[in-house]
Order: sequence, then structure tokens, then C-alpha cells
Amino acid sequence: MINEEFRLIDASKLPISKLITIIAKCQSFYLNNMLNESGINSTQLHILFEISHQNNINQEKIAARCSINKGAVARSIKKLEDMGLVIREIDENNRRQNKVSLTQKGEELLNKSIKILNDLEQEVFDDETINKEELQKVLKEITIKIMEITEREVKN
Repeated sequence: MINEEFRLIDASKLPISKLITIIAKCQSFYLNNMLNESGINSTQLHILFEISHQNNINQEKIAARCSINKGAVARSIKKLEDMGLVIREIDENNRRQNKVSLTQKGEELLNKSIKILNDLEQEVFDDETINKEELQKVLKEITIKIMEITEREVKN
């Protein structure tokens, strides 16, 4: 079983980014499975999270925050809109952009998804061998540093 094989690997031989990627892929797979009946996937859920953090956000900001191209965001927003999870309106200040906000149905699905993620995290951190709050702080610092380096070094 892959889990047992993975346990045998010396953690110091793995780049941190590889471990984070594995965590993200496993979580995504788990979430896609748990959300299957809702009709959305983990990428669309990520978009819903961004919309919930900033109501009336434009699609360009969603693309940047989710690291997804604008076309993929537009297709996802269209599907979410067709499902009644978001409302898309033309921005009156810039008619070339759409403002996107959650509907009540979208908020309900987001809350259900947050519960799924919280339950997963609860199970992961249940044995208390890992301090969740400390890990969150460290991961946030790593994220900020990588974002700063990327912003500085990668030219669009």
C-alpha cells in the first residue's frame, strides 16, 4: 500500500514543496469525492472560497488568487452560476469586468464544504502529535515568502 511505502521514506530527503503538493493532491482527491453529489469540484470550491472572502470580486482577481487562467475561471463561474451558487453582474465602473457574489445556496454549499474540511483536519490533528496552530503559522510564513519571491522574480 502506498501509505506504508511512503512511511518508509526519509522525510529529510523530500523537498517541503513535494510534501505540500502531496497533501494538496490528497486533500483535493478527498474533497472531490466528498463533494461529488454536489456537482462541484475542489477548484470550483476554491473559487467559492475566494468569492466569500471578498463579495463582488471580479473574475480577474479570482484568477490571480486561485492561480488559474482567466478562461478556466470564466468557465467555472458560468457553471457555478448555472447551478445557482453565484451571481455574476457587470461592474458598472468597468463594463468589461464582472462582479461575482455568492447566493444563499452558494453560502450553504460553502459551509457544508468547510465542515468537511474541518472534519478532515480534526482527524489529521486528533492525536495531538502535531500542533495545528503552530503549523498554520509556519505554513503562512512560508506562503508569504514564496509569494514575495515569486512576485519579485517571475515577470508576467
